[in-house]
Amino acid sequence: MSTGELLSIEPLELKFPFELKKQISCSLQLLNKTDNFVAFKVKTTNPKKYCVRPNTGIVLPRSTCDVIVTMQAQKEAPPDMQCKDKFLLQSVKTNDGATPKDITAEMFNKEAGHVVEDCKLRVVYVSPPQPPSPVAEGSEEGSSPRGSLSENGNVNGSEFLNATRSFEPQDKSAEARSLISKLTEEKNSAIQQNSKLRQELELLRRESNKNRGGVSLSVCHLSWLAWHNYGVCLEEDISVFLRLIFHHMFSS
Repeated sequence: MSTGELLSIEPLELKFPFELKKQISCSLQLLNKTDNFVAFKVKTTNPKKYCVRPNTGIVLPRSTCDVIVTMQAQKEAPPDMQCKDKFLLQSVKTNDGATPKDITAEMFNKEAGHVVEDCKLRVVYVSPPQPPSPVAEGSEEGSSPRGSLSENGNVNGSEFLNATRSFEPQDKSAEARSLISKLTEEKNSAIQQNSKLRQELELLRRESNKNRGGVSLSVCHLSWLAWHNYGVCLEEDISVFLRLIFHHMFSS
């Protein structure tokens, strides 16, 4: 910050985040430290390269004024990102109630006896802010997943977990879907056979109720298969099964 008697100027370095083929702006703030109206004028060693708004103006007593300096788009970067451009901000007391229209070049003429305060400003190029990288530093294609080390040497657990998940086999879901589909088909087939078997058992029970002794041993076999293979075993099936066994034992 400049500590002149008339104006305080901040900053004293015009910092431009340099990017090719892009207009870049920075601002100056002028603070009038006096109880007088102060006129100012901004000059530069490279007027075609910069646009200053306003380049002349009035700062009211104990007030501030902002000046915007815009660098035109550049086609190439300077060597080592060094810039030799400079600015000169001149200030002088003026009459109360003065406006920017009242400013003349003669007001800043020291040879005419005017007390002019000069402040030199330099231009500095800085690197533009970089967006965050989507890939963690140090990770390379084909490398094994590993957690990053924090300042105290501990592994970052969340980064390690994310890296591990990215290396899990991708065909597990397809294999699981295929297995579920196969099991579903087998289940549906078993349900259909179960239903068909129940219907046949119902018909056989009805026939056995009409003629207990005339039912063949196939009923016994069918009941046994239903109970052993499909878990179909009602109390009536068991009673029929037992009666058939005794019937064939004593009738043979």
